[in-house]
Amino acid sequence: MKTKAIRKLRDKLSRNESVHGLWVTLESASITDMAVAIGLDWVVIDAEHGHLDWKEINEHIRAAHRSDTVVLVRIAQRDTSLTKRVLDMGADGIVVPWVETVEQVQEALLDCRYPPEGRRGIGGERATVWGQCMAEHTDEANEHVLVVPLIESVGAIPNVAAMCEVDGIDLFYFGPADFSSSVGSRGQWEGPGVAESILKLKDTIIAAGKHCGLMAAGVDDLVSRHEQGFRVLGLGSDCGFLMRGIHQSLQALDCDRAPATSLDPADGRAIRLPLSQRPDHIQPDRKQVITTVAQGQVVEIQSGVELTAMVGEFNTARNLTTGVVNIEPDAFLDCHTHPCSESITILEGEAEVMVEGRAYRLGPLDNIVVPRWLPHAISNCSSTDKSKIHVAFPLSVPERNMVSRTFKRTEMPADSTGVPGLEHVTRFETAKRTFGVGPGAEFIDYFNAEMIPGLEMSGGFGRFQPGGRLPAHLHDFDESICIVDGEASCLVEGNEYSLTNCDTAMIPRGRVHYFVNESSESMDMIWVYAGPMPVRIEIDDSLASKQCELEGNENE
Repeated sequence: MKTKAIRKLRDKLSRNESVHGLWVTLESASITDMAVAIGLDWVVIDAEHGHLDWKEINEHIRAAHRSDTVVLVRIAQRDTSLTKRVLDMGADGIVVPWVETVEQVQEALLDCRYPPEGRRGIGGERATVWGQCMAEHTDEANEHVLVVPLIESVGAIPNVAAMCEVDGIDLFYFGPADFSSSVGSRGQWEGPGVAESILKLKDTIIAAGKHCGLMAAGVDDLVSRHEQGFRVLGLGSDCGFLMRGIHQSLQALDCDRAPATSLDPADGRAIRLPLSQRPDHIQPDRKQVITTVAQGQVVEIQSGVELTAMVGEFNTARNLTTGVVNIEPDAFLDCHTHPCSESITILEGEAEVMVEGRAYRLGPLDNIVVPRWLPHAISNCSSTDKSKIHVAFPLSVPERNMVSRTFKRTEMPADSTGVPGLEHVTRFETAKRTFGVGPGAEFIDYFNAEMIPGLEMSGGFGRFQPGGRLPAHLHDFDESICIVDGEASCLVEGNEYSLTNCDTAMIPRGRVHYFVNESSESMDMIWVYAGPMPVRIEIDDSLASKQCELEGNENE
């Protein structure tokens, strides 16, 4: 145990200075040697995950011997024998995974303290200088040993305040990925609601006079975490830095590749850096238009059925019309066809969509896509409440042809996803989510030409947690984005807008833009592209902030 290094770390934290460290997962002790050489405040040797054996853990600890770099070992579980062993090797403390209760904290402290305060046995290893400094070490070890609970599950939330009251705990660490898994968002770094929970727990810990930290997801996140008040900052992991460096080198040669999601050979999917400028062949010729519901074009389609067009020829959109339809209680839209496909997404209430007699009952955020010329009708299932739906067509001015033919009614199962080759249904509750497109954002693809061969448009649902956003990007076709819940900020080439309550942005082909959720609540959107596949061209953020010189009309 290096009491001088531990005192130095605690002293920095007492002055509200951040302490920086590295998460070590690979075998070579040279990694810890590098951390010491560069003067990092701490390293964590990860003995919970991965393949480090005791010899390799020992070598990492030895690499930081007689330095000011604190060495902690994350043990595989709270266990007396594991704790004794790593502390006897000379570790300055332990990181205890999956701590959820005060009792677990107290048990970890007992493992790390010599009697009578604890149950740690006395060994003649490095910690006691092979038995030569047994009295000196045992006299100071209980006071200085660092015990770091790792908060990584929702089960810990109600108990963190009480954990802070346990004498002998200086700091806590968060594990966002496992935290996300515990709320059902497996595979995400910070799933829905996790970021907010961690920030609230951080405030609780700081208010109790303790310190906390976590691993940064990148340089921008590192700066953000410091600003949020985290002071025990993990710069990253050794394997993370290595992989990042490999990717950056490949990116410089424009030949980066995504790895396979298994132990098979890499699948060769290209990874592209954001472009530094707009492609020459995708130059915009129109301005973006932001339309509120009050500004939309209102059309009574049928008694009790009213369409508010939000995007279309009237606001310069090409090959795309979107809108919001309100259906009064018990009202219905008679059977009809279109010379193009139609997307129908339920926003409020319930609706029944009947396609050639096949009746689908749909609830909030369920979607059905009806291909061109397929007869269909829509009705409100409720006799007391309105239904609100979002519709989209891949035409600037959609056409409707009434159908007089009657069809035999067939009740479709509640989990039906449609008929292959005909209509396609996406059930929101069971739909496949896509993550990693942008921080704090998840997406559902409702429809595209890969899902429905021959489809002329693509679209889906997006949910942004607070702070969630997409990279700056553009498309080779027009886009409609309707904010159906919460509030969104939209930045389009130097122009910033706030959208809510079904406000809809029409972003023309070639316009650089992105959406971000700057509120404290989640934000939902329905997006539709006037193109058969959801192709997004990422571009440098600065182009989204740069004022465009093109003259034209713009809805402020």
